[in-house]
Amino acid sequence: FCRVDPYGFERPEDFDYASYEAFFSRYLVVLTRRAIKWSKLLKGNNSIQKSLKVKRYIRKGIPNEHRALIWMIVSGAQANMEQNPGYYQRLLEGEKNDKLLEAIRTDMNRTFPDNVKFRKTTDPCLQHVLYNVLVAYGCHNKAVGYCQGMNFIAGYLILITKNEEESFWLLDALIGRILPDYYSPAMLGLKTDQEVLGELVKMKVPAVAELMERHGVMWTLVVSRWFICRFIDILPVETVLRIWDCLFYEGSKIIFRVALTLIKQNQAFILEATNFPDICDKFKQITKGTFVTECHSFMQKIFTDPGSLSMATINKLRETCREKLLSQG
Repeated sequence: FCRVDPYGFERPEDFDYASYEAFFSRYLVVLTRRAIKWSKLLKGNNSIQKSLKVKRYIRKGIPNEHRALIWMIVSGAQANMEQNPGYYQRLLEGEKNDKLLEAIRTDMNRTFPDNVKFRKTTDPCLQHVLYNVLVAYGCHNKAVGYCQGMNFIAGYLILITKNEEESFWLLDALIGRILPDYYSPAMLGLKTDQEVLGELVKMKVPAVAELMERHGVMWTLVVSRWFICRFIDILPVETVLRIWDCLFYEGSKIIFRVALTLIKQNQAFILEATNFPDICDKFKQITKGTFVTECHSFMQKIFTDPGSLSMATINKLRETCREKLLSQG
């Protein structure tokens, strides 16, 4: 058995190789079929137009060999990069803020300690690339600078694109457009979205919402890492990548779909909790096991389980939740 997965992550001691092998042999068939379809769609040219067909293809998963390209195109990162030639290099060569550099340096060794590609002893070590991307981003978006959690996002982008500049532009798409205000000093966007999830759970899984209220468990305690790290280190790698495929194309509502699916599927299990620590523990457990490992069926579930979920609904909830947070100040 291979102790390290294809992305460089070491598998934990208790990794269930048997069920993973069973899943992966089935999934490989799906991936092969998808790869053929994608190659036909792209026909050797590096552009696609947004369409229902493309959306359907993306929901069914982007093969790894096309993933970086499709993320770049559908997120708008490709267009931004082409419109700003040399910009990334200039950021790296420009003036830097010492505080920013210090904050980023501190987090370097904390980024994926379980990934062999980010170890100092590895050659080439991706820490250097990661450092560059984060420094450039901090100089580019001074309102955000650097914030914990961004190292994991950027690290994942580097593993997939294997390209420093592309990772920078994808990070910009995520932090600047797809999930704005998650990393600003007040983190208002992040706090708002956690409250929005709470409201959605009230609508769609009321028994769980009631349990949380009864025991005084704040949503931020159990889901903040889901939002901050986009499920990195919480769900299995293949599953996270499939979620990100849709996130780049369809935007932030995908995060709510995933969160609601995890809660809805495990409703009975969560409702067994009888106290505060118990609830927190249940939320840790629902992100493990075959349901989340089987990324293909999991992704089908996120589009059916939560029922309809329009951007209009989310935006309306965001308005009321943001106002409530600001008035609490």
